Amino acid sequence: MFLYNITLQRATGISHAIHGNFSGTKMQEIVVSRGKILELLRPDANTGKVHTLLTMEVFGIVRSLMAFRLTGGTKDYIVVGSDSGRIVILEYHPSKNMFEKIHQETFGKSGCRRIVPGQYLAVDPKGRAVMIGAIEKQKLVYILNRDAAARLTISSPLEAHKANTLVYHVVGVDVGFENPMFACLEMDYEEADNDPTGEAAANTQQTLTFYELDLGLNHVVRKYSEALEEHGNFLITVPGGSDGPSGVLICSENYITYKNFGDQPDIRCPIPRRRNDLDDPERGMIFVCSATHKTKSMFFFLAQTEQGDIFKVTLETDEEMVTEIRLKYFDTIPVATAMCVLKTGFLFVASEFGNHYLYQIAHLGDDDEEPEFSSAMPLEEGDTFFFQPRPLKNLVLVDEQENMSPIMSCQIADLANEDTPQLYVACGRGPKSTLRVLRHGLEVSEMAVSELPGNPNAVWTVRRHVEDEFDAYIIVSFVNATLVLSIGETVEEVTDSGFLGTTPTLSCSLLGEDALVQVYPDGIRHIRADKRVNEWKTPGKKTIVRCAVNQRQVVIALTGGELVYFEMDPSGQLNEYTERKEMSADVVCMSLANVPPGEQRSRFLAVGLVDNTVRIISLDPSDCLQPLSMQALPAQPESLCIVEMGGVEKQDELGEKGTMGFLYLNIGLQNGVLLRTVLDPVTGDLSDTRTRYLGSRPVKLFRVRMQGQEAVLAMSSRSWLSYSYQSRFHLTPLSYETLEYASGFASEQCPEGIVAISTNTLRILALEKLGAVFNQVAFPLQYTPRKFVIHPETNNLILIETDHNAYTEATKAQRKQQMAEEMVEAAGEDERELAAEMAAAFLNENLPESIFGAPKAGAGQWASLVRLVNPIQGTTLDQVQLEQNEAAFSVAVCRFLNTGDDWYVLVGVARDMILNPRSVSGGFIYTYRLTGGGEKLEFVHKTPVEDVPLAIAPFQGRVLIGVGKLLRIYDLGKKKLLRKCENKVRAGLYCS
Repeated sequence: MFLYNITLQRATGISHAIHGNFSGTKMQEIVVSRGKILELLRPDANTGKVHTLLTMEVFGIVRSLMAFRLTGGTKDYIVVGSDSGRIVILEYHPSKNMFEKIHQETFGKSGCRRIVPGQYLAVDPKGRAVMIGAIEKQKLVYILNRDAAARLTISSPLEAHKANTLVYHVVGVDVGFENPMFACLEMDYEEADNDPTGEAAANTQQTLTFYELDLGLNHVVRKYSEALEEHGNFLITVPGGSDGPSGVLICSENYITYKNFGDQPDIRCPIPRRRNDLDDPERGMIFVCSATHKTKSMFFFLAQTEQGDIFKVTLETDEEMVTEIRLKYFDTIPVATAMCVLKTGFLFVASEFGNHYLYQIAHLGDDDEEPEFSSAMPLEEGDTFFFQPRPLKNLVLVDEQENMSPIMSCQIADLANEDTPQLYVACGRGPKSTLRVLRHGLEVSEMAVSELPGNPNAVWTVRRHVEDEFDAYIIVSFVNATLVLSIGETVEEVTDSGFLGTTPTLSCSLLGEDALVQVYPDGIRHIRADKRVNEWKTPGKKTIVRCAVNQRQVVIALTGGELVYFEMDPSGQLNEYTERKEMSADVVCMSLANVPPGEQRSRFLAVGLVDNTVRIISLDPSDCLQPLSMQALPAQPESLCIVEMGGVEKQDELGEKGTMGFLYLNIGLQNGVLLRTVLDPVTGDLSDTRTRYLGSRPVKLFRVRMQGQEAVLAMSSRSWLSYSYQSRFHLTPLSYETLEYASGFASEQCPEGIVAISTNTLRILALEKLGAVFNQVAFPLQYTPRKFVIHPETNNLILIETDHNAYTEATKAQRKQQMAEEMVEAAGEDERELAAEMAAAFLNENLPESIFGAPKAGAGQWASLVRLVNPIQGTTLDQVQLEQNEAAFSVAVCRFLNTGDDWYVLVGVARDMILNPRSVSGGFIYTYRLTGGGEKLEFVHKTPVEDVPLAIAPFQGRVLIGVGKLLRIYDLGKKKLLRKCENKVRAGLYCS
């Protein structure tokens, strides 16, 4: 069976992140890989917001990612190592907004294989060569250069294979313009493989190997190899040539070591540890990721430990010889998979689990009181330095990107009674776990809400001059009046705008360069910049029922279906076209497109009639007011909107930028359906109609601007936005209450906002997360959520959270108390008082675990709890902490036949479980009764079982439980659950 799947939301976890000038300008961008997706991000240096410029599916798994720049170039290219058995080099084209594949060289089979390169990538810092390596045996080097036309060229691969060798990490060594050099962390397992006693395996040492690419002879040689004392996990390149001493930093368990060729002695510095840490003291400490920052005059490294502490690493040199490594505690942030220090002073932190962050580097940590640790400080072997973690001091958080990885459990239900179901997602890991509620729709930021003196029926914004960047007035129309508000520091009413305030307004707009036009039932008011007013009055007893306006044209429909057309002449006068057009039925809606740049007029007018048709009428002087095409509709039209969408930025010969898009006629029907039809820009023909049901109310359409392009806001019982984002059309609902009328809004604080009315309020809204399918609310959890169930009567959620290698709150408090007592006992008589103060401070210290991480208790230690949550408010109604080393793995909510209407929660728990080799001392099934209207968990009893209960499900008034390899039916007893029958499976465990 093959099932077709459609992605609702793309992956949010980041596995690799690199930075550089990919667009060729001075702008710094970040390229991230999210599994099988490559994404280009650009942090805005002014606002600090991270914008996604491009998202591309690679249809494979991205295993490694590197940026490189040819010598003397200004643009960075992207090298991708994947499961395709190929090396791919991409270039970003800002004009097309796409990644172009420049080279794609095949070297092996597809798939993530041990001996096929792709897992590791290393680039020569001068951009002359790239090495792509496998986990075992194979490494290939490609020489990069440019041809006469300055295009990137790639050589055929040069082999640097070594059999029976495992590779842990590869980096390019900065040797200036000498032959390119690559450093590898390797381990030779040949002896260990041939030794049946296992002695050789115990004594095998990791080696640091340097490979040199001889550009003269065009081959790769193993230049130098050296055995390492500690097991290294990754390497950091030290700037070389004229920028620094060259060489590499080896990050290993408990130590960071500097190594280089020649007479340079090894410099080794222990990794500092937290003072009074609750972690297992025997546990080693490693760095997990790093970032390098280099300017013309200095360089430093930021290295992060597995607890999230960042250290600033600097090297002291004496005549190009490194004399000491210095480490200084910088700040603590959630553990990252990759960090990027940008030249604009930002630090981008990408995580596999938990949100991604952009920090501003406020200080470099040079002038604070924080102690600096040095390799030159005398220490006993095995000793280390200690530091005190603290809240952020050098970094300032400026932006956060949501990440739901890993999703542990998910259920779809309409618990909030919103007609559209929500997704309830338990995700995250450890203390950064969350319960998220996802709603289909764009997140709306409310910038301002103000009450109005009555219920308005329409709102518009206008600018004073065509060159103005921001709007000057908000015009609000009531049943019998028009209110004009000026936009500045505050929004306040003005009376000297020239608008007629004693009548409702049908439409208004900027006309020409600096004039305004107001259309009201009895006529048209043309307000010049010098406040001179020209009025056109309706003839006889006729009134204006509908109108359409743009920057140079006004079309009105009088009672009886008569159309009158006005166009602005070069002197700024509004002139009526000599003939009028009688329509065959009453006009219910009209629309004009904006005037295209460099043209005098919009060529088409769309008119919706009572007879369920839409007509396209020409406004070209050669056939003015002549019908061009017609479309029959399934219901009466409510509103029309012609927009130019899906444009690609084009630059003409004069360097003028503009977008070339397609014209679309959007038709909102009274039955709640939106139609989108392509309007031919030459003939006016309508074709390719798409339909979408939006809601139960008639659909009103409004033209707004999003990301510099036209978009359509459609309002029914729910508001929707139709917009183009990254060359794709999106029609997404807004997660907001019902709106009645809207207009685009641009001010300094909100350059692309929306001003809307809802009952008697005026609201200014902003949509920031375009491209998102869901908006989400997150509620923090304590441990990793494993499963949750919904209580059918109250709609509350019952979650089980379990973490391995963790302490329960009670054990943590006990350990802290014990450590505090030891501190006091270890102190001498005269220091007893000071030690007591320090112990009290230690006990009162409460660093949030979501940032500073939870203490690691060691293998076989478990912490678990059962939580009862109200999913609407996100409040925890009740919580039961299980004992240390009890791990909850399954949960169910059910009723038993013999207990009436009572609901019970059953939680399957393992005791003293060891994961590898798998062993367990037994399990329990905890039974709780839901009381207090389903808001309290009352303990009833616990039933011992011989294995882990991994699955529980209600079954015909009893309960079905998978205990290891046994499937059992239990009923509720007074002191424990009563076993009714069982069935044994031959292989595997019941797990869901």
